[in-house]
Amino acid sequence: MWFKNTFIYRLVADSTITHDQLVEKLSLKPLLPCSGLDKQSRGWVACHGDKLVHHANNQLLFALGVEQKLLPATIINRFLKERVIEIEAQQGYKVGRKEKKELKEAVTEELLPRAFALQRTTYAWLDPVNGYLVIDAASSSKAEELLEFFNKSIEGVPFKQLHTNVSAVSAMTDWLASGNAPSGFTIDRELELRAAGESKATIRYANHALEGDEIMKHIAAGKRVTRLGMTWNDRISFVLTEQMQIKRLEFLDIIKEDSTTLAEDADEIFALDFTLMTGELAKMLADLTNALGGEIPHN
Repeated sequence: MWFKNTFIYRLVADSTITHDQLVEKLSLKPLLPCSGLDKQSRGWVACHGDKLVHHANNQLLFALGVEQKLLPATIINRFLKERVIEIEAQQGYKVGRKEKKELKEAVTEELLPRAFALQRTTYAWLDPVNGYLVIDAASSSKAEELLEFFNKSIEGVPFKQLHTNVSAVSAMTDWLASGNAPSGFTIDRELELRAAGESKATIRYANHALEGDEIMKHIAAGKRVTRLGMTWNDRISFVLTEQMQIKRLEFLDIIKEDSTTLAEDADEIFALDFTLMTGELAKMLADLTNALGGEIPHN
């Protein structure tokens, strides 16, 4: 249940969506199995049990399912090679480049219906109260995939990535150089520095004290902070990136203990985990946005 890597989006227009409306819209585009020659299928899937949308304290959880046919190039090339050898033996001359390309397309079409399908799921949390859409994804491509499908499924509720008045790079560099983290935050032992020139020279520190002349010399030489480990109020640790992605989210034991002591079964644990996670993350995102100079409003 606990999100690990997040991309943060903000509601652009003055609009929102209710739980019932979200269920209605998502149910129109469910995930269907790949059929025939389809390589991929996308659609909304249950996020917990048989629930398409989990709803608690005006917070909404939902999930995008993606089914992909697994057809490795090595398999295609193996069948293609066999087909080429067979045709050359029959015709008595080598298969040309154009014919080989056509053969490869034909072999792919023949194999696709027999290919094994793999399904993956990407979760998203919609906060209608504060206007956030938070996607739990390790890569920008998966986050954008969900956002694109969300916009196709639900018109009139547009989201764009969160932008602040002070860039994450500038703020993180200032915090490290001054040794002063913003109120409520502490700096942890993970850091990435990158040169601004063409070389893009990069230095990474992991589980390393970030005080001392060595790091200050890198900053003085023009390197900027592109990743920084931080902890918020001794409750959530994370790594902030230059793209404003929050990676390696870890909700500290003080939070998780609440769900295990207050809930009695798996469904209650899931519901309480979601409530605790969204409540804490909403506060942390507000504090982080303030620390970055506030949000740039969308026109």
